[in-house]
Amino acid sequence: MPTMSSTIPSERPSLLQLFVPRDSAPNSFVFDHHAAWVGGSIVALLLIATIIGQLLALRGGSPDSNRTIDNMNARINAWWMMVLVFAAALACGRIGVVVLFAFVSFHALREIVTLAPSRRGDHRTLFWAFFVVLPLHYYMLYAGQYGLFIILIPVYGFLFFAIRSAMCGDCTHYLERAAKVFWGVMIGVYCLSHAPALLMLGIPGLKRQEWKLIVFLVVITQLSDVLQYVWGKLIGKRKIAPLLSPNKTVEGYVGGTLSATLVGAAMGYFCGFDPLPSLLLAFAVTQMGFFGGLVMSAIKRDAGVKDYGHLIAGHGGAMDRVDSLAFAAPVFFHFVRFFYSAT
Repeated sequence: MPTMSSTIPSERPSLLQLFVPRDSAPNSFVFDHHAAWVGGSIVALLLIATIIGQLLALRGGSPDSNRTIDNMNARINAWWMMVLVFAAALACGRIGVVVLFAFVSFHALREIVTLAPSRRGDHRTLFWAFFVVLPLHYYMLYAGQYGLFIILIPVYGFLFFAIRSAMCGDCTHYLERAAKVFWGVMIGVYCLSHAPALLMLGIPGLKRQEWKLIVFLVVITQLSDVLQYVWGKLIGKRKIAPLLSPNKTVEGYVGGTLSATLVGAAMGYFCGFDPLPSLLLAFAVTQMGFFGGLVMSAIKRDAGVKDYGHLIAGHGGAMDRVDSLAFAAPVFFHFVRFFYSAT
């Protein structure tokens, strides 16, 4: 029969150790020829899109077509800026990626709660959400503290936000208001943060190259969105969810998700994955991204707005750009962790 001393670990981590970054998570990344290949491909696609957009603008047309072309060129210019910012974050290493996603989460959370009517008593709860929980959550990610990162918001945050909202003494629509705050934090912060959390995974063969997982996830989710739009414009006829997103069609959904899934299968070697697992991972990412877009569109329709904000020219707000990523990131993270992580 085991004794008490044999069942209790002899050493326990101190509270201070929970806030110290682990040595196994260096800040700098290692870039190889795969980085140049993927980066060159993205730049080439943007160059082609830019040339086509400028040629269409020079040709001119009807007022409606000119507005469509201007919107397309604004989107392309925004893509250039987003790619450059993302590349700069990768060049800065682990801290650059974490800071970038923390910045995006801050704006995404702000846009979500802006659409949710709040009362004066909610402002103190939101202060804790924006300026305490969000930075603490991302710091745990940076420090490589998986245990605290994974439970801080869904366990302690859930309980704390409910208590803080109740302590304000305003019971009017309490449950609805508390749910909106927690929903915003879960989607805008917790779910989205699973993209940079991929840096915590110890994947054999990807030491200091975990950034490839983030690139894979971001490229497939964003490419799926773009290809769904392109296929929908080319052959789209049947609306797939007219009340939620009138521009999404069955043809666009099938063509876009299948095309992005095939690209994901081809990108498997980039992360050291075999083609079949890469295809399945990409398919899961495209499906979650599609449904994430529908869910976030439902919130906009309920609020009677077209976009969450105007942070990115041609793209709306931050949440408009990362809605699919916020839903795909947790699924991709846990799939990769379960099947590939050595920790």
